[in-house]
Amino acid sequence: MMHFDSLEGWLTWQESLHPLTIDLGLDRSSRVFHALNPDGIKPPTITVAGTNGKGSCIAYLEAIYRAEGYRVGAYTSPHILKYNERIKIDGKPVSDELICEAFSRIEAVRGDISLSYFEFGTLAALDIFRRSNLDVQLLEVGLGGRLDAVNIIDPDVALITSICIDHVDWLGETREAIGREKAGIFRADTPAIVGDPEPPASLAQVAVDQQARLYCLGKDFGYKKRAAGWDWFAGDRRLTQLPEPGLKGEHQFRNASSAILAVAELAGALPVSDAAIRQGLEKVRLAGRFQLINDEIPVLLDVGHNPQAVRTLVDYVAATFPGRRIHAVFSMMKDKDIAGVIEIMRPVIFNWFFAPLSNPRAATEPLMREIFAQSSVTNVFFGFKGFAEAFDAAKTQSQEGDLLLVFGSFFLVSDCLAEFEKR
Repeated sequence: MMHFDSLEGWLTWQESLHPLTIDLGLDRSSRVFHALNPDGIKPPTITVAGTNGKGSCIAYLEAIYRAEGYRVGAYTSPHILKYNERIKIDGKPVSDELICEAFSRIEAVRGDISLSYFEFGTLAALDIFRRSNLDVQLLEVGLGGRLDAVNIIDPDVALITSICIDHVDWLGETREAIGREKAGIFRADTPAIVGDPEPPASLAQVAVDQQARLYCLGKDFGYKKRAAGWDWFAGDRRLTQLPEPGLKGEHQFRNASSAILAVAELAGALPVSDAAIRQGLEKVRLAGRFQLINDEIPVLLDVGHNPQAVRTLVDYVAATFPGRRIHAVFSMMKDKDIAGVIEIMRPVIFNWFFAPLSNPRAATEPLMREIFAQSSVTNVFFGFKGFAEAFDAAKTQSQEGDLLLVFGSFFLVSDCLAEFEKR
């Protein structure tokens, strides 16, 4: 049985332990979870799946429940600066010590069951949350839904944010196929909230098959923007003159609306005042989602890495920074639709600077050169060792009134924030 004294030691070992980085299926995690937690007791649970917007929905839920004074656990991935960000209690990442203790308990019961890095983390979060006397736990699905380790827990509310084409190797090549995978978090007689304005038919079909209580944005609940603030409604339930969501962009009204419905559906077990909802909407913060750093040349960070996410980014930039020259520091994972993303962003970007990442899944410079060559984008700069060099080059080419945009991957935003901390 392995044991490590540092979190880094545990994580390095976990990365090498399982033959596949992504290994979907609930059987292994489920067996270990039941060995850790034979009585199966869990706090009230909201599980969030979707292509984009999962982290935002969890952030709204966390802010609202904390404003009401509840003790909240939130499990999200990936992290941006430190692994501990994945497991938060009351808005704070838990300590290395707590995570190491959970890993030791998992190691003590797993026997010969092989677990992936993500499964270890998910089981650690669930184990820590179970021992932390929480009022509610918020769980973000890592990939898909049906076969993701998070789905070993039966949620009290299931929420799906949006469906677009991503991770085709695991989830399928159509929105219908991907929708079916994500709807795997639905349960019988349990609220199933869908915040995608045009959901694939497969979601409704799974809801019928599972006998879940389906609520779709635009049909069963929605929002209306006013000159000042906005209104939320679901059937005869309404909240009027709400403050603008603390996270920016049109899509955040959809995410906030979905989160409010989840809170309303759990109100029997966890009552929440209108005041707490208002406060949560205003106070919510999330690194790397349209995050603006005001410098002599302002820097906008966004983790968007698929066509749907960057369409939202284009709309936001056009509305918020009209007429500015935008210099993009850009990188992506090689399994993403890089050409599609470049095509969508091309009209708003003046200069591109490719920042290579050390991650083995990241697109290399030769691959990027090839994709840019086919895209007919000419104003692109290569030859940098990493983020810092690419960013400094972009900054040198900028003048007052311009905008620096860092986007395309969680790992790039992580490199950026780490560099800013150093400086």
